[in-house]
Amino acid sequence: EFDRLGGTCVNRGCVPKKLMVYASHFASHVQEAAGYGWTFEPGKFDWSRMLTAVNDEVTRLNAIYQRMIDNAEVTLFKGHARIMDPHTIEVAGQTITAEKILIAVGGKPSKPNIPGIELAITSDEIFHLAQQPKRMVIFGGGYIGCEFACVLNALGTEVTQIIRRDKILRGFDEDIRTEVQDAMLRHGIRIINDELVSLEKTNEGLQVNLKNNNLVLTDVVGLSALGRIPRLENLGLENTRVEVKNGAIVVDAHSQTAESNIYAVGDCTDRINLTPVAINEGRVFADTHYGGKRRVMSHENVPSAVFTTPEVATVGMTETEAMEKYGEVAIRVYRSRFRPMYYTLPKLEEKTLMKLIVHVQTDKVLGAHMVGDAAAEIIQGVAVAVKMGATKADFDATVGIHPSSAEEFVTMR
Repeated sequence: EFDRLGGTCVNRGCVPKKLMVYASHFASHVQEAAGYGWTFEPGKFDWSRMLTAVNDEVTRLNAIYQRMIDNAEVTLFKGHARIMDPHTIEVAGQTITAEKILIAVGGKPSKPNIPGIELAITSDEIFHLAQQPKRMVIFGGGYIGCEFACVLNALGTEVTQIIRRDKILRGFDEDIRTEVQDAMLRHGIRIINDELVSLEKTNEGLQVNLKNNNLVLTDVVGLSALGRIPRLENLGLENTRVEVKNGAIVVDAHSQTAESNIYAVGDCTDRINLTPVAINEGRVFADTHYGGKRRVMSHENVPSAVFTTPEVATVGMTETEAMEKYGEVAIRVYRSRFRPMYYTLPKLEEKTLMKLIVHVQTDKVLGAHMVGDAAAEIIQGVAVAVKMGATKADFDATVGIHPSSAEEFVTMR
């Protein structure tokens, strides 16, 4: 490992990002509290203090990973590894041989090749900005861009998000995409449908030039959030029979590459780029080869979440995917959109959307989707039912917890 232990999630992804999401919610909590009789003095947000706390937590987690490695008596070589042949690796001036090699190098942010792109930062650098930007332009409508747009907007930054398509979160259910985008617009995020042409520094700040003659002025930084790509440079894959397609390592259902003793898991294979998926792929590899428990990782019905405001969580098929596979008449869709009880006293028009996709012939729930508070916590439980093949009748037979938003999943008719 040439970087800090823990990979993208702990150091530059899920963990520090989720802590920033928590930080971004307190201003709205104060506003909402007024509806319940509370009065607070106007607060003041300290960007530097937040980032110090976030990065201190990352350092604490790094130390935990180091202890885990030490306790497991694993030898850690610090440096960039390069494969010399199918059984030999060179790292930090040392040569190591092995019966099997597992590649788990993850990914890195993708930057477009345009003039001035060196003026933009990526999602990796957001956690180390010395000062909070007064204005921020975010390029990209994927989950990374949307999450940071919501975080920075809630913390008081003026946010403009530039997306190439008509809606954010490509690949998610259409109702989910619409619901989240409408909420982001209501919360004050400016969304422009356009393409980035170039960046240039001016006396007024960073000028963002767009294809349709739009000009946007932002602070001294612009956040590039155009997704991530496998980190395969200088790995020495050319010294093996490992195949690379569309920038990712090609593997079979057992995470095995074209070189029979070399395996790969996680984002470098570009299957489902989520931390829990990579962890599970790694566990399956260890169980199969060294634990006496041969098994295969299932990539079906993997739940995921987007920590925007409002939050998104989903498992299973979207409505479009289900109709493409089974036909429109074979699918029944259940929707519920409502204002949660929490927002009634503050008199806020925040909405929750829940949706079930059901196969008519078998009554099987093919997909469950949610936009709203605690969506990830709720869908994690629903995902167990979907993974087990639960039917709509099973959902209907389950008694709801009242009053809660989650009960809507078992009361939709």
